[in-house]
Amino acid sequence: MASVEYVDATCIYPGATVPSVNNLNLDIQDGEFMVLVGPSGSGKSTALRMLAGLEDVSSGEIRIGGTDVSRKPPKERDIAMVFQNYALYPHMSVAENMGFALKLAGVSKDERGAKVREAAKLLDLEPYLERKPRNLSGGQRQRVAMGRAIVRHPQVYLMDEPLSNLDAKLRVQTRAELVELQQRLAVTTVYVTHDQVEAMTMGDRVAVLRDGILQQVDAPSTLYHAPANLFVAGFIGSPAMNMLAASASGPLTVAGADIGVADDLGGERAVVGFRPETVVIGDGPIAAQIRLVEDLGSEVFVHLLIEHDGEERRIVAKTDPPFAGKPRENTRIGIRGSVHLFDTAEVRRTSVEL
Repeated sequence: MASVEYVDATCIYPGATVPSVNNLNLDIQDGEFMVLVGPSGSGKSTALRMLAGLEDVSSGEIRIGGTDVSRKPPKERDIAMVFQNYALYPHMSVAENMGFALKLAGVSKDERGAKVREAAKLLDLEPYLERKPRNLSGGQRQRVAMGRAIVRHPQVYLMDEPLSNLDAKLRVQTRAELVELQQRLAVTTVYVTHDQVEAMTMGDRVAVLRDGILQQVDAPSTLYHAPANLFVAGFIGSPAMNMLAASASGPLTVAGADIGVADDLGGERAVVGFRPETVVIGDGPIAAQIRLVEDLGSEVFVHLLIEHDGEERRIVAKTDPPFAGKPRENTRIGIRGSVHLFDTAEVRRTSVEL
């Protein structure tokens, strides 16, 4: 087990003029579950592949356990990687797949078998050791891929969107199992996903990337309640944070209504943001029209139309069931909770509780 450090780590692909990962500085503690998240092209997978030794580090360093591994080949980094597509050998049994890396390393048959059985017990794969991958479900194949990594007892696990091929129900189940497994093993884990819900439910901390640049790294609750900038605020949370142009001076208004917050933007015209759960329907100073009701059983998302700064704008409210409102009904809404103010540089200037 070991810590991982990115120190001004940069990756520029041959022929590219813009870095895919740009001066990344990130400290991952020994035993921590760190999630790298961001949209397509954000550099998260490249950052993982740099750590694995599959992409060159153009400048800067990557350290594992305090040792610079930037110029070391993958086999000398003591890492194990779990891929999106499982990468299992179809002609081998589950046991053979799990023990293959140990066989290549010259581990004896008896020791290899003992380690495979130990990992299989941990992953509930004991009944399937003699099966071929084609006779397993998607979730079972993913556990075999995990088992292949576990038997090696590496310093760091690297996981590149390992759950993306699973259906929604199995993905929820498997991510919970994966978190419990990582906690039991207490091995440093770097996990890449584009799914911000997955990131928020799995990571001890989450690093948000955009265009190869680290935007914020924090505990999931901090990312949600205190986003560093407008991008993080919009990316983290489902549905996304409501964002509206903020008044240039004086009290902040939403749809012409004073929401009780003084402008702290120094006269700059910027953005006010508030989460869907802060919107109260049926009570407040803001005129709105219901456009769509999404009843998910345990919660209801209500899409509303307001007139803000002379334009029609849509916002989303999150409320508890039952909800009696219907599309095209007029209502009044208020805001009760955190309101975030972002300046012209899209940096969060302040937050106010209403």
